[in-house]
Amino acid sequence: MKYFLVTVLTKGKKEKIGLYAENKKEANNYAKLKFTGIIIKIEEAPEPFEAKFKRIKTDLLKNVKKRKIKPDALIAAIRQLAVMTNAGISIHDSLNEIANATTDEALKTVFSKVAEDINSGHSLSEAMENFRFEVGNLTIALIQLGEKTGNLDEALYTLANMLEEIRSNIIKFKKAMAYPRNVMIAMAIAFTILISYVVPQFKSIFEELHAQLPLPTIILLKLEYIFNNFGPYVLAGLAIIYIVFKYLINNYKDIRFSWHAFLLRIYLIKNIIKFSTLNRFTLVFSELIRAGIPIAEALDTSIDMIDNLPLKKKLSSVIITVEKGGTLNKGLEETGLFENMIIQMVRAGEDSGTLDTMVQKVAEYYKMRFDAIIDGLSEAIEPIMLLIIASMVILLALGIFLPMWDMGNAVQGRG
Repeated sequence: MKYFLVTVLTKGKKEKIGLYAENKKEANNYAKLKFTGIIIKIEEAPEPFEAKFKRIKTDLLKNVKKRKIKPDALIAAIRQLAVMTNAGISIHDSLNEIANATTDEALKTVFSKVAEDINSGHSLSEAMENFRFEVGNLTIALIQLGEKTGNLDEALYTLANMLEEIRSNIIKFKKAMAYPRNVMIAMAIAFTILISYVVPQFKSIFEELHAQLPLPTIILLKLEYIFNNFGPYVLAGLAIIYIVFKYLINNYKDIRFSWHAFLLRIYLIKNIIKFSTLNRFTLVFSELIRAGIPIAEALDTSIDMIDNLPLKKKLSSVIITVEKGGTLNKGLEETGLFENMIIQMVRAGEDSGTLDTMVQKVAEYYKMRFDAIIDGLSEAIEPIMLLIIASMVILLALGIFLPMWDMGNAVQGRG
């Protein structure tokens, strides 16, 4: 971006104002939109130190503070945008109105910048593309749908409903996980306290025995030594590992692909990811083909919003099959992700010309499967939770009492 000085005549006074643009033409267009008064001259100029410092600071803070918009704020904003668009208010004015009214700083920043980009001649989807992380893939996909069909307000209403459904699923997931999470946190705290304060009381007794200690006791003493001597370093190391891991996942596609593939092999998690992804994919796909979008293009848009890379790769093969003249049901069958019943439903939809209705029923089926998993999540986790708790209790009990029993047997033998 280049720095330009704009000389503006307002109320008989000349004022020089700086702005950033790609070229003089863009600077001229931007100045006409932004400033009131007569534009006398626009010239490229060296960027002042203060402006340069402010720009660098803003860019750094933007990267550090980059965060997604809160779901509640985004849903409310999308609904408001749909209402205002339906009422005939321009997208630019609607975005500015929502940005000025919201208390969510991330939403304010995104919508204000999007409004500026629209003024520069970009479409809503193009402007939103710069904020894919903040608004999510689904938002981009549905806005693109609205622009293609000419029914942006209807697409925004659909988007708000889908975002509410996703948020509802997240809330259900969090509620289902609350009890086992709290129990495990409590047990971890209790175990840490016992290791840090109770085990050391027995340590001196065990050292006086000079006897061969059983394995559980050795494990406890090793844990106690690590906790009490290297506790802060262990926590710092775990924090660093987490930060490095997140960086690698976010910046290296191969590592992210391997991580996503690993998640698809974990008990419970694999089904949650699979059914939530297929539900969202079929839901967006049904909306696209219902709006008259060609199947290959609808597939491309629907697949683009999938986060899990192995699933995305498998579903991408469907586009190749369709573009080569194959049927949709054949392409879906080749992925190995869909049951035979689903393939039959899609085939029936293709034969009868009711593909959008059939795919919508498939989306409802996957929603039902996903809801069933979430509803039974607590019960499914209980065996794992009990196994972990039992292992901790057994380790503590055996680690402390086995040497005590050996001491008692030794005393009785001498007696």
